[in-house]
Amino acid sequence: MSEEDKPVADTPPVDPEKEAKLKAAAEARAARAAAKAKAEAEASEAEPEQPKVPSPRQPELDAIVALLKQEVAEASVEDAYVNELNGDMPMIILRNEHWREAAKMLKEHEQLQFNYLRNVSGVDYETHIEVVYHMISLGTKKEVGIKIKTEREASAVYSATPVWATANWNEREIYDLLGVDFPGHPDMRRIMMPDDWVGHPLRKDYESIDSEV
Repeated sequence: MSEEDKPVADTPPVDPEKEAKLKAAAEARAARAAAKAKAEAEASEAEPEQPKVPSPRQPELDAIVALLKQEVAEASVEDAYVNELNGDMPMIILRNEHWREAAKMLKEHEQLQFNYLRNVSGVDYETHIEVVYHMISLGTKKEVGIKIKTEREASAVYSATPVWATANWNEREIYDLLGVDFPGHPDMRRIMMPDDWVGHPLRKDYESIDSEV
């Protein structure tokens, strides 16, 4: 059979509108890809991020830390930082064994005079427990937060009550609900739960022996 005699296959008619839409879609994809590549290139060439501006309260923190290391012990400060989520409050993590001496220094030192204890709280982190003391100088209005870490077993932190009387009930509450003992406290007993209550309700692993409680 000659080439002329072979049947010619039917070819679908070209739809100009469909072709135009396909072409426009391809061009749009290409434009988006080009724009993305350009944006990535510009980002890689952008100036490096500027270093964070130090907190205006950083000098306060540095001064307190320096005095603690000088007057109490070089190893007394475990860590220190400015708490941005709480008005840039200076926060200091003190080693437990130095807390008793540090408390007196924080209140009595002429450059600090943190003579009012605002509050005391306790937190169970499961790996350890922290007791947090927030104090203020009524003269300068400066504030500081002190954190003391203690083990969950046989938890104990030196009482601040002999230094700030306002610690009395707060420490009793932490003793009652978290099981932290405060050696040196003048009246270390439960303040909310009955004396015969078993366990400490704010511990993460607390399970009441009374199913209705």
